[in-house]
Amino acid sequence: MSSPEYQPVESPDASTVFEYHDLTPPTTADVYRARKTIREFIPQTPLVRSERLSTKYNAEVYLKREDTLPTGSFKIRGATNLIANIDEKFHERGVITASTGNYGRAIAHAARRFDIPAIIVVPEGTGQNQIDSIEQLGARVEILGTDYDESREWAEQQAAEQGYRYAHPGNERLVIAGAGTGGLEIAEALPEVDTVLCPVGAGSVGAGYSLSVGTVTDARMIGVQATDADAVYQAWQTGDLTPQENADTFAEGIGARVPFTVPLEIMREQLDAMFTSSESEIIETVAALFAEERILIEGACAPPISIMDQLQDDLVGETIAIPVTGRNLPLPKVRQVFQTDNL
Repeated sequence: MSSPEYQPVESPDASTVFEYHDLTPPTTADVYRARKTIREFIPQTPLVRSERLSTKYNAEVYLKREDTLPTGSFKIRGATNLIANIDEKFHERGVITASTGNYGRAIAHAARRFDIPAIIVVPEGTGQNQIDSIEQLGARVEILGTDYDESREWAEQQAAEQGYRYAHPGNERLVIAGAGTGGLEIAEALPEVDTVLCPVGAGSVGAGYSLSVGTVTDARMIGVQATDADAVYQAWQTGDLTPQENADTFAEGIGARVPFTVPLEIMREQLDAMFTSSESEIIETVAALFAEERILIEGACAPPISIMDQLQDDLVGETIAIPVTGRNLPLPKVRQVFQTDNL
């Protein structure tokens, strides 16, 4: 039975939220506060000009190498900001979340740093490398659910029944603000940026970068989802937060079926456009980036690069920034990529 202290409250979307979840969208000031919180733990990441993409699109194209961060993805920024500010009443009981890998790894890393127990719920079929890396960081892994959203629902139930602090995958102001600190680094290193292309899953990059580089500079902000997991794309267009039945994509890091209210509110106000990318385009982009630049990215990083052909006429002469959000491509998908014609 749920403890009264930890019962869920009314949620504006199809996920579970608790009283401690502040659903007020963060601001640009919150992103600066997040940077102050995490700067002693998180190094600045390189912003590197891509010679291949710059030549191909007759533009200045820069890759924000978030894949060089501890745990191999941008998610360590938001996770560290969240765990650093977690209410002391949860320090002994611990934190729980669901993940296909990167968010769980980031929460585990941050929880270990602040000596807080962590439970990460992953769906069946999660890469063993992801599970091993989470456990190596000291978290307990529970394998439950056929997809991410089933894992999320179980984690929400455990948070209610056991009193764990539920690290929501989308409706966390501190996570969104933390993700936005990467955008601040782009704004300061490349203030002349014209366009930022962001992958969109739960929305912490699309929302966080909109509040940082999208606000501090005059950059046009464009979000990109996978066509086969486009719940947020659909919600961005209509405002309808109805979940989808499936989100089966090579880009599992952006494969959620449920749109979340806080990041979506920010993106509907701040993003200039959204697009989707097909499965074949995503896989071909991962293969091409490795073949031509020796950067091995996750499928979740690929959509912004894969739509550049579609936007080519609008990109000529522009300065463009694209976050490379993670490097933790599961081994079976590495093999799949290496079997493509691009290699």
